[in-house]
Parts: sequence; structure tokens; C-alpha cells
Amino acid sequence: MRFAYPLGLLGLLAIPVLIIIYIIKSKYTEQTITSTYLWTLSERFLKRKNPINKITGIISLILQILAVILISWAIAHPVFTLPGKAMDYCFILDGSGSMQTVQGGESRFEIGKERIRDMINSAADGSTFTLITTGNTTEMVMKEVDDKRTALRRLDAVESAYVESGLSTASEMAAAYLLENPAGKFYLITDRKVEIKQNVEVINVAGSAVNYALDGVSYSYDTDGKLRVFGKVLSYERDANLTIETFVNGSRRAAASVDVSVTQGVEKNFSVSWEQEEFSSLRVAIKQGDNLSLDNEIILYNARAEESYKALIVSNTPDFIEFTLKSMGISCDKVNAKQEDYESKKGEYGLYIFQNFTPEEMPADGAVWFIYPDSGVDETSGFSRRSVETLSIPTRLQLNSSSASRVRNLVKYTDRAEATYVNEYLKLGTYRDFTTVMYCEGDPVILAGSNSYGNREVVFGVDLIESSDFAMSYNGRIVLYNLIEYTFPALIDETKLYCGEALSVNVLANCRSIRVETPSGKAEYLSTSDTITEYELTEVGEYTITATIGNNQQTAKVYAQLPVAERVLNATESFFVVSGETSDKKRDGRYEDLLYAFIILAVIVVADWAVYCYEQYQLR
Repeated sequence: MRFAYPLGLLGLLAIPVLIIIYIIKSKYTEQTITSTYLWTLSERFLKRKNPINKITGIISLILQILAVILISWAIAHPVFTLPGKAMDYCFILDGSGSMQTVQGGESRFEIGKERIRDMINSAADGSTFTLITTGNTTEMVMKEVDDKRTALRRLDAVESAYVESGLSTASEMAAAYLLENPAGKFYLITDRKVEIKQNVEVINVAGSAVNYALDGVSYSYDTDGKLRVFGKVLSYERDANLTIETFVNGSRRAAASVDVSVTQGVEKNFSVSWEQEEFSSLRVAIKQGDNLSLDNEIILYNARAEESYKALIVSNTPDFIEFTLKSMGISCDKVNAKQEDYESKKGEYGLYIFQNFTPEEMPADGAVWFIYPDSGVDETSGFSRRSVETLSIPTRLQLNSSSASRVRNLVKYTDRAEATYVNEYLKLGTYRDFTTVMYCEGDPVILAGSNSYGNREVVFGVDLIESSDFAMSYNGRIVLYNLIEYTFPALIDETKLYCGEALSVNVLANCRSIRVETPSGKAEYLSTSDTITEYELTEVGEYTITATIGNNQQTAKVYAQLPVAERVLNATESFFVVSGETSDKKRDGRYEDLLYAFIILAVIVVADWAVYCYEQYQLR
């Protein structure tokens, strides 16, 4: 036996103090009587009727000494060693998406936690507890915690994830722990069937469960003027007739009935359509319930439904560029190519287009296009106008053939077999990082980049109409559309992703902040220092992305789906091996439950109080 707090035994010094008090305490009391005869009779009566009176004082002293001993002993907190009775437990808890399956009113993850909780409570005192969890990350939540209450608190704080999570990293962490502690006892709590295992006991929490799932859901506008929603539906445990419902902005529109066979992972196509309409959200859901509701619905969003852009065209011939912008839903104002006209209108535009005109000062509040600028511009633009090259014959423009992702986006959907010709172009110099979209005789003539204000900038070294067929050529029109998308990128390009994937968010011009709200209501702010920022999706459901651009806010939404691999509710794991040499040696346990000591102490205190009351009664 050892004492956790040996200084508590100093309380035993109270014993000699009690004895001294007992010795010097007066045994007599003064009483007023009416007659010595009555006193003599009372003494004779007390001696005859109350023989216990002589020992009540000593009983009280003994009880007080026992109480002091027990109190000191309890404060010192004795710990009794139980050789070889405790173990080192290492739990590996699967926290992947399939563990969210509900069985009997509880998720598999909670069932797994309950199994661990029972083992911790029933373990001998002195045992240690280590917990490794998989999920968004594989981590060791606690290591060799020997206090049960602390271990249970840390276990209760663990939450299941939604992502696809393998067990290989967990097995490596368990093997590293086995090297430190060869006597460790390992338990894997999962809903997967493990075919090969070593040095671990597998606790499978999977029960009978049914799961239906949607996948590959999308929409298109048909040539007959209808909005068509299509996708795939799967059943993993039994044949079923499922009803697929569609909702536009919260209102039910159409439904499809689909017979799905139980064949694992083999989907059945479905399709519904109705008269074309604009929407901000389109929800597709399986009407029938199952044990895993996370993959029963998908929400699609119109990425540009919340966008509103406005452009100012400063040109004497704005018709072509105005038509192009309006065809993409961008409203335009236009003024003549004069400085005073431009000055009277500038402010709060998302895009300024200067055609055959150069302002005295670059606008700082929006993106900028220069179309065949007539003179040099200030240094904030990042380019210079060097000379005009007049060609003797129409010359073909070449598309940039780089494999860089930005170049691919700027020349996507173009046809290299198609030709665009120019008779004249500007030689441009650059002193910022611009991407060349098209060349003429090796010189860059169409550039895309950003200016000193951080706003996106496009420079055309060719006239779109008078000295080229750019406006009429196939590649010219496609490049124009791509450049508009580059200038006015959607806040997000993909509105439908899987948990565990990274969401790419475009940092738009004048963007001051980007806020992401998760399905559970948590909020985070993303960096706006680059043109694209990323955020890892870790929950199933709807994410809301809010960007503050200038004095306005732009909102987009994304729906994260459960990964396909996590929809199989009784998946098979090929093996789980905790490699290393094991030992049967157990650690010493301990017993330190002081409950019984406090019960005995309470009995002694009550008994002492009873003796005291009895003495007082006899002295009346």
C-alpha cells in the first residue's frame, strides 16, 4: 500500500491532543439539590440502574480517536497495489461516414463509443487507455491515460466524420504504440468486415441496415424548352421501388418511380423534366427512408443566380462589346471616349472597358479591359504600348498552347483548326505577370492578368472589328466569352462535391473577405491574398459562401455529398495488422476506492454523537 498524499497522516497528531483533553477534563458537575437524603438516594439509584455510566466517557474517546485515524487515512488517500491485475488498452475507433448509419435509434459510431465506455468502466484501476480515431484525420486522441473519468470525457468529445477514411494509418499508429508497449491490448471498433487481422480484436458494430443512394445527379436545358433532371439511384441491401422527387426553390415539381435491384454498386438511371424555369436551388431526394439518410438527397445550385455585375464601356463604337456582355447577363452603361464623360460616370462598376481610349488614371474599384489603347497608360496597369505593327497581308493569330491551368481555361472550347486574322496589331511590353492568350508573329497581342490594385485586367493589342475579323471568327468569340468568365468568375465553379474534397473559391476583384458557413453552423474565414483559395469539405450538407466585394455581398452555395465508398454499410477491409512482438506481462493494478472508509467514518461520528447525547441526558 502507498499513500497518494502522505502529508494527510499529520492529522494523527490530533490523537495525543484528544487523550490530554480527556485526562484533564473535569468529571464532575455542580448541581443544586434540596436535601442530602435525596442526593444519597439518587446516587444509590444511579449506581444500581446505570452501570454503563462509568464507561461512556472512554467510549467517546475511543470513537473520537478512530474518527481522527480514518479522516487522516482518507486524506492521505491510500492506494493498494494489485500485482498483474491491470492492462494497457488501445482502442481504434472507425469514424468514417458509414459509421453514421443508425441502428436501433443510435448511430454505429455511438454504439462503438458505448462498447469502449463499458470496457473502460469494467477495467481494473491502474489500467491505461489509448484511443486512435479515424475520420477527417487519423489521430491519437489520448495516450496512456490512467484516470477513467478523464478517459471517458475525452471519449465523449470524439465525433464521427463524413469522409472516406481508410484504416491503414491507424494500424501504423497502433503498431508504433505496440513497440512502446508490447503488453498492450488492441481493439478495433468498426462496421467493416476485416478478413485478416493480427494482434487486434475486431469489434464489429454493423447490424442489419438498408441503404439507398443518389449519385451523378445533374440538370440540363433541353432543346424543347424543358429543364431536365437526371442521375442514378442505387440500393445496397434489397430490391426496391423508389420514388425520386424534385423540388425547385423548395416547391415540389416532379417525381419518377424507379425499380432498383440489390446488385451492389450497380446504379439505375432516372430522369424527370418540366417546363424550363430559372432557379437558385434544385433538390433531388429519395422519398423512402433508410438507415443512412446522408446520401438520400442532393441539392444543385445555379452558381450565377445571385450574381449581379455591371460594366461601363468607354468607347465611340460600343455596339459589339455591349452585345457580347449583355448576352452573358452583364448590364452595361456606355459613354463616349472622352475623359470628362468617363469622369462623370466612374464609380461602383465591376468592369471598365476602354476601347481606343486611355484614361488619365486607372480605376481602382473594378476590373479593366483595354481594347487597342490609343496611348500609354500609367504604371499601375502593368503593360506599355510600344508600337503599331502593320502587316502586308492578313496574318493568323496563334492560340497559346501551354498546358498551364490558367491558359487551358482561357482557351477552352476553341478550335485550333479555325483561323482568326489581323492586318494590324500593337506591340505590347509587360512588367507584371500576364498570361498570353493569343500571339501574332510571336508577339503577345491578347493578355490577361491583374493590375497594381489587384483587379483583373485584359489587354487587346488588336482592334476587334476594323483591322481584324476577331469579332466574326469562331475562336475570337470563344476567347471573348472565356475572358468575360475570367474577369467575372463565379464565386465557385463547382456546386456539387464530395466530403473530403477541397472547394475552390475564386477571389473576385475588390474582395475584402470570404466567409464559409458549414452545415452544422460553424463559420470560418478564408484567405483573400491569392486569386483562388481552397476550403476542405468535412460535413455532408449545404455550405454557404459569402464574399464581401466592395460594399456588396455575393453569396454562393455548395452541397457536399457522402463519399461513394462510405455508402456500402457492410464493407470489407482486407486486413488490419498491428505488427510487432507482443508480451503477456500485465501492469500492476490499484485499489483506491475510499467509499467504505467514509461510510465507517460516518458511523463512528454518529455513534460518538449518540454517546454524548446519552451523557447529557444522564446528567439532567
